[in-house]
Amino acid sequence: MQDRVTHSYVRWRLPLLVSAVVLILLVPFLLIRQWTAGSEEADRWVRHTQEVEAVARGLEALIREMDSLGLAMSVGGRNPVLSGRLEEAISRIDPQLQQLTAMTRDNPEQQVLIGRLQSMVIRRVDVARRLAMGVAPAERDRLVDELYGQYAVRQLFSDFLGNERGLLAERSAYAELQRTRVRQLGLAALLAQLALMGAVIYLLYRMEQRRTASEEELVRASGRALAVVQTVREPIVLLDANLGVLMHNTAFAELYAGEDGQMPERLDEIGHGAWRDPVIRQRLTEVLSRGRELWDFEHVQRTSDGVSRTMLLNARRMQLPDREDEVVLMTVSDISAQKAAQQRIGDLNRQLEGKVEQVTEVNRELEAFSYSVSHDLRAPLRHVAGFADKLSRHLGEGLDEKGAHYLEVIGGSARRMSSLIDDLLVYSRLGRHAMKLQAVDMQSLVQETRAVLDANREADAGEGMASHRIEWRIAPLPVVIADENMMRQVWLNLLGNAVKYSARSEPAIVEVACETTPAGELHFSVRDNGVGFDMEYAGKLFGVFQRLHKASDYPGTGIGLASVRRVVARHGGRVWAESAPGQGATFHFVLPAQDATSTNEILA
Repeated sequence: MQDRVTHSYVRWRLPLLVSAVVLILLVPFLLIRQWTAGSEEADRWVRHTQEVEAVARGLEALIREMDSLGLAMSVGGRNPVLSGRLEEAISRIDPQLQQLTAMTRDNPEQQVLIGRLQSMVIRRVDVARRLAMGVAPAERDRLVDELYGQYAVRQLFSDFLGNERGLLAERSAYAELQRTRVRQLGLAALLAQLALMGAVIYLLYRMEQRRTASEEELVRASGRALAVVQTVREPIVLLDANLGVLMHNTAFAELYAGEDGQMPERLDEIGHGAWRDPVIRQRLTEVLSRGRELWDFEHVQRTSDGVSRTMLLNARRMQLPDREDEVVLMTVSDISAQKAAQQRIGDLNRQLEGKVEQVTEVNRELEAFSYSVSHDLRAPLRHVAGFADKLSRHLGEGLDEKGAHYLEVIGGSARRMSSLIDDLLVYSRLGRHAMKLQAVDMQSLVQETRAVLDANREADAGEGMASHRIEWRIAPLPVVIADENMMRQVWLNLLGNAVKYSARSEPAIVEVACETTPAGELHFSVRDNGVGFDMEYAGKLFGVFQRLHKASDYPGTGIGLASVRRVVARHGGRVWAESAPGQGATFHFVLPAQDATSTNEILA
C-alpha cells in the first residue's frame, strides 16, 4: 500500500510543481499588471485634474486681465495698444472655456458650473467692451458694480476649483492605494517566488538525494548479486546471441579457464573445445531464439584439466536491464561423482541380488535342516526315551540301582536333547520369519510373562520342588511398534533368567524399568539380585549354547539370550548386560526412537 502511495505521489509531483510555478508567476503578473494599469489610470486622472485646475486658473487670469484692461481704458481713454490686448484676451477666453468644458465633460456638476461661468463671462466681456469705449463716470460706476457684483465669477471659480481639488484628493488617494497594492503584491509575489524557489531547490535536493541513494542501493544490490553469484560453487555463465561470454562466476573460471587463467570470449573456445558439440550449440541457440528452456541435459566433456566429466546443463532466456537484446543464463553442474556413485550402486545392487540368492539358498538349506531336525532327529529321540521307559517297566523290580540310574540318565538326556531341538527351531524361526509390526503394550506383555512364570513356579511347588518368593517391581512401560510374538520371547527369556538365577535369594527381587534417552530411544532394563556373573565372560552371554553356570545348578539350553539378541537386532536395537558375581545382573536392551506418525497410524 505504501509503495502505491509513493508511486502516485512521484507521478503527480511534477505536474503539481509546474502548476504551482504557473500560478505563482502568472497570477501575481496579471494582478500587478491590472493594478499597475489602475495606478496609471489614477495618475492620469490626477494629472487631468491638475490640468483642469491649470486651465481654470488661466481662464480666471484672462478674465481678470480683461477686466483690468476695460477699467484702464475707461479711465485713460482709448488706447490702441490696450484695445488690442483687450481683444486678444477676449479672443482667448472662449477657447479656454471650450477646453475646460471638454475636460470636465464626464463631471455633470462641473458642467453646470461651467455653464453658469460661460454666461457670466459673456456678460463680463460685454461690460469690459463698454468700459473700453468710454462712458460717463456715473455709467462707469454702475458697470463696475455689475462687473464685480452681479456678474462676479470668483465664487464660481472657487466652487469649480474646490470640486476639482476634491476630485484630486480622491484620485490621489486611489492612486496611492493602487501603488500600495502594487508594492504589496509585488512583495508578496517576491516572497512566494522565493518560497517556491526554496521548495524547488529542496525538492531537487531530495530528488538528488533519492537518486543518489537509489544509485548507491543499485550498486550495493549489484555488488550483493555479484558476490552471491561469485560465491555459488555451481558454475554460471551468461551468453549473448552469438554464444559469446558476457559474464561468468569464479566456479566457471576454475573449471574452464586456460592455463594462463584467461577466459576466452566465445563459448566454443572455452575448455579446449569442451563446448564445440553441435548438439549443445543447437540447444543453446534454440533457448535464445525460441525460448525453449534446457533442463537437466547431460553432456560428457573433457575440461581444461584433461578429466572427462559428466555435466548437467540448465539454461534459460532472460532480459538484462542494461541491454536491449536477450541473453542466455546457463548453469553447469558436475555430476561425475553422482554418475560414478550410481554405477557403483548398480554394481552393488547386482552383488546384493547375488547375495540375496545365496541367502535364499541358505535359508532353503536351513529350512531343510530345520525340517530334518524337527522330524528326523525327534524320531530317534522318541525311540530312545520310549524304549528306555519300556525297558524300565519290563525289568520292574529286577532292575538294580545302577540300571535304574542308567535308564534315568538316558531319559534325561533324551529330554534335554528334545529341549535343545525346540529352542534351536525357535531361534531359527526368529531369524527367518518376516516381522509383523504392530502396537505392542509392553506393560501388558510383561504382566502376561510374569503370570506365566508364577504359574510355572506354582506347578513346580505342587510337584514337591523347592520354590522361592519373588518381589516384582515393574515400572510403567510404554507402547512400542514391534512384533508381539518376538517381544514375548524377549520378556520370557529375560524375566525367566531373572527368576531362575535369583532362586537362591530370599526374597528374589526382579525390577523392570524403562526410560527415554536424549536421542528418543526406549531403554528397557531387567535387574535381579541373583548370583550374577563375571563381566570378563560377558561376551559369551548372547552366543548360541554359551553358558556361564553349570547345567546341574541352573538348567537351560544356552539359546535364550541368543534369541533375545536376534530379536532386538531385527528391531534395529542393541542389547548388553552388567553384573558382578553375587550382586545380581542387569540386562539392557534399547529400541530405536518411535515415529509418532507411524505409531498413530498403526494404533488407528
